[in-house]
Amino acid sequence: MSDTSKLIEGRTGPWEIVLGLEVHAQVASNAKLFSGAAVGFGAGPNEQVSLVDAAMPGMLPVINRHCVEQAVKTGLGLKAQINLKSHFDRKNYFYPDLPQGYQISQYKHPIVGEGEVIVEHDDGSTFTVRIERLHLEQDAAKLLHDQDPGSTYVDLNRAGTALMEIVSMPDMRSSEEAAAYVKKLRTILVYLGTCDGDMEKGNLRADVNVSVCRPGGYEKFRETGSFSHLGTRCEIKNVNSYRYIQAAIEYEARRQIEILEDGGKIDQETRLFDPTKNETRSMRSKEEAHDYRYFPDPDLLPLDLDPAWVKAIEATLPELPDAKKARLQSQYGLTAYDAQVLITEQARADFYEAAAKGRDAKLTANWVTNDLAARLTAAGLEITESPISPAAIAELVQIIEEGVISSKIAKDVFERMWAGEGAASAIVEQQGLKQVSDTGELEAIIDRLIAENPGQAAQVKEKPQAIGWFVGQIMKATGGRANPGVINQMLKAKLG
Repeated sequence: MSDTSKLIEGRTGPWEIVLGLEVHAQVASNAKLFSGAAVGFGAGPNEQVSLVDAAMPGMLPVINRHCVEQAVKTGLGLKAQINLKSHFDRKNYFYPDLPQGYQISQYKHPIVGEGEVIVEHDDGSTFTVRIERLHLEQDAAKLLHDQDPGSTYVDLNRAGTALMEIVSMPDMRSSEEAAAYVKKLRTILVYLGTCDGDMEKGNLRADVNVSVCRPGGYEKFRETGSFSHLGTRCEIKNVNSYRYIQAAIEYEARRQIEILEDGGKIDQETRLFDPTKNETRSMRSKEEAHDYRYFPDPDLLPLDLDPAWVKAIEATLPELPDAKKARLQSQYGLTAYDAQVLITEQARADFYEAAAKGRDAKLTANWVTNDLAARLTAAGLEITESPISPAAIAELVQIIEEGVISSKIAKDVFERMWAGEGAASAIVEQQGLKQVSDTGELEAIIDRLIAENPGQAAQVKEKPQAIGWFVGQIMKATGGRANPGVINQMLKAKLG
């Protein structure tokens, strides 16, 4: 039975969205897939181009071993089948950003086969997205339309850059699931070190395949494996942010539903998302495999991987997000939510573990994921650029644990740490912020307040929560430095 939470109501009844993604991840490498030209962001136009990239006559491609290793590592991280034998094909199409007139890619024999990604919903539940394949291919160049009113320029810096195309099965049922899948995939790639995941620079981008069908269509597809139960899909090319992925899906699904409810049919086509108008528009009719006239590239030998080499790569895999989340929960006693927030970025998880050694794990997590994270976001900084170190957070947590300062005073201390005024302990000493736990000093204040406010004191006997008034007055009298635990104990003893 279909999950009704994923249905969209149309004029003629409910519809299901069915989504599959083709994610293009730029391989973390210093050189391109088939040439020694440098790879990097920010170079001037056509400054990182070899004769191979420019498709000069007689130039032959040579495979970059490191890129192959990165693809294998990614496949292993996705729990996917590594194909020991694969080969490269020529995907033939003609466009100004493709100097060769074809793209070297992989088709029927990719380097990585079926795998899966387990993705978390916001409520903590999970769903599984099946990976159909991962293949290596070279990127195209970049067309520049804004340099001259009457001409288009071509920058070949990107031409030949190694990409991993990670193709999912149509297992996502909402725009939120699609965005969550890309976030999880990005996290895995960054942990593996096979892609930097920088979506702003286009190093990770998605082609989103969207179709709609009546309720039950997806379940029939899962039962039979036949795509005939799903609606005609349209592909939205090169979407490079989570927000745009969601917006493009929501617009496109609604567009298709309106066409179908008006008695029309969906044309299988490639579309672009316009973020300024928040809509998709037609780019070209969707090509099928035969339109590209794939054939094995005659200049490249098939890849024949040594099983021992694959095993050696597997031995280098780092602790991946799911394993790290489980360990943080068991080792530090964190909730699933706190662990999930921490592991989303590897650097954040590493920062946390460095700060949490020997400290209150939950309290440390709160400071890292709340106060510090908010400050970093406001300043536009990554956690690796934090002016407050893990050791400094650990010291702050320590003096809170020891009762030297209250949680309220700690907020002020943190702001002073951020401003560069020094370490937590030094700030507390300099500013006289130590928590007042001296029972003699506190008793004098309490006795005075009770004597001056007999009515309030009598009310506490009838209504215990009225003790909060006295707590507030004492905190005011001590500039917020009184120890709340000590205050409450003394008040209860004196007021019964």
